[in-house]
Amino acid sequence: MDRDTAVPQVDSLPGERAREWVEYHRENAAPSTYVYDFVWDITEDAEGPFCTDADGNVLLDFTSHVAAAPLGYNNPKIMDRMREFDLVDPLKIAGQDFYASGGDDPGEEELPGPAGLMQRLVDITDHYDMDTVFLSNSGAEAVENAIKIAYDESDGAKYGVTFEGAFHGRTLGALSLNRSKSVYRRKFPEVSGIVDLPFCDDRTCSADSCSCGFFPDDESAASRLRRKLDPDRGHVDPEDVAYVIVEPIQGEGGYRIPSDAFMDELAALVDEHDITLVADEIQSGVGRTGKMWGADHFAIEPDVITSAKALRVGATISRTDVFPERKSRLSSTWGAGDIIASLQGALTLDAIHEYDLMDNAVARGRQFTETLSDAALDAVVDVRGKGLMLGVEFDTKERRNAVQEACLQSGLLTLACGYKVLRVLPPLDVTEREIELGATLLAEAIEDCS
Repeated sequence: MDRDTAVPQVDSLPGERAREWVEYHRENAAPSTYVYDFVWDITEDAEGPFCTDADGNVLLDFTSHVAAAPLGYNNPKIMDRMREFDLVDPLKIAGQDFYASGGDDPGEEELPGPAGLMQRLVDITDHYDMDTVFLSNSGAEAVENAIKIAYDESDGAKYGVTFEGAFHGRTLGALSLNRSKSVYRRKFPEVSGIVDLPFCDDRTCSADSCSCGFFPDDESAASRLRRKLDPDRGHVDPEDVAYVIVEPIQGEGGYRIPSDAFMDELAALVDEHDITLVADEIQSGVGRTGKMWGADHFAIEPDVITSAKALRVGATISRTDVFPERKSRLSSTWGAGDIIASLQGALTLDAIHEYDLMDNAVARGRQFTETLSDAALDAVVDVRGKGLMLGVEFDTKERRNAVQEACLQSGLLTLACGYKVLRVLPPLDVTEREIELGATLLAEAIEDCS
């Protein structure tokens, strides 16, 4: 496949073979989230945002597998280096008990493994004084370990603070923090003491003009969190708050970008009361927004960062003084032990720096939002994003769903989020041509559905 000339080519979706594969997959698969009956044929041509399905359809994938494939498919920027790796067995080791080297001196390995990935993570969080990493399998595990170390470090504090619209994972502890859809939590037991607050839904607001409910409408414009923690009027003692967890930009909740005023207040409060701040960067991190971390756009200074998806492994990153001192407070058979995934994560970070992909994310994200905004599409309420974390909000949920299906039939893969938002997640090295192609297909689908 020539990425410079490839275009979507669709006969029918799903085709006959795709339907057969979907039926075969679901014979034994538990009910879960299924977005498309789309079946990637791993033996056929694919590069960057282009892939081929089981029926030979060529698709333009602007989902990046929910940001978990940051460079798309078979990208030479990491594949050329990964071809130097000779497969071994086991590829996953009990990483808390055993270590792996590539035969080189530490820190100079040609093919970095878990230790090399952790070193890179410390380097890119140095501006937050972070120096310690715990690797795991997934984003949910990264969140679980983040709140565990926050509870441990707070020495018995009983409250955690989350935000409306939040999504932090599907394990039981992480589920307790979710406020996006009731189906995620309904009838499951929850961690006690979780307090939720409104999340800013107007990225341009000030404390006085905010309408989300975080800043009450009165002369002081004090935040709801500030009032809860107020020694005279509040009902929560700040010393009883173990952590505040926030997505710098909400993902599942609708790609909502908070205002500077909202984040300024959050930063001031956690600093004033010395509350551990956890930044959930699982979707917004690793260069997706045009900066390495979504938090880098705002005044907040997280004490803990959770990462996964684009990183290929789960990672909880913080400072030595926040992590428990005692052994066995944290552990995992596979933690720090996935050799291939750690290599992919390390090479992804290397590629982001080597090819200036954060600058590319800013430029191509701006191109996308300007192209869609200039099209003046009546059904579109808002086009927003930072870098290549892009959201298109529609007038109705039904319209959003219809547009998503129309895009699919044109060969463009997108994802829904929130109530009526379509999220667009091109690979970080997406080209000007590819953005123009994708934006045109999306605009045509919107016009057809209007």
